[in-house]
Amino acid sequence: MRTYSYNVNGAQYDVTIESIQGQMAKLSVNGVSFDVEMLGTPLTEGQLPAVEATVSAAPAAAPTAAPSAPAAAPAKGAAGAGTPVKAPLPGVVTKVLVAAGQSVKKGDTVVVLEAMKMENNITAECDGSITGVCCAAGDSVMEGTTLVTIG
Repeated sequence: MRTYSYNVNGAQYDVTIESIQGQMAKLSVNGVSFDVEMLGTPLTEGQLPAVEATVSAAPAAAPTAAPSAPAAAPAKGAAGAGTPVKAPLPGVVTKVLVAAGQSVKKGDTVVVLEAMKMENNITAECDGSITGVCCAAGDSVMEGTTLVTIG
C-alpha cells in the first residue's frame, strides 16, 4: 500500500493505492474507495510509480451527465469569511443557486449536488449573506469540500 497527497485546484486529496491487479486498481481517495481502470502499461505492487510520475485515474462509477447550461452561471471565487457550507458527500455540482452578497435564510437551497444519480439540495446552515462561492456547475467535489460561505 502506498499513499500520495495531491493538491488539485486548492483541494487536498490523500490517495492510497490498496491493490493492483492488471489494469484495475483499488484506491482510497480521502477515505472513499474506488475501483479504477488504469490506462497504459499494467503495474504490479512492486512497480508503483514514483511520486513525480502521473497516474491518470478516475472513479469507475463517476457521473458523466453534463449539467444543463444555466442562463447565467455564478462566478466561482474564493471562500469568504463566515460559516462554510460543505459537501456532505462526493458528487458533481449541477446548480449554484446563490451569488456573493445574496442574503439567505437557514434552510434555503444554495447548491444542487448530483451523487449516485440523485440530486441533493444543499441548504444554508444559518441566516446571513453569501461571502464566497467556491464552486461552479460541473465541478466534481469530494466530501467536505467548501461549496459556499455564509457570513
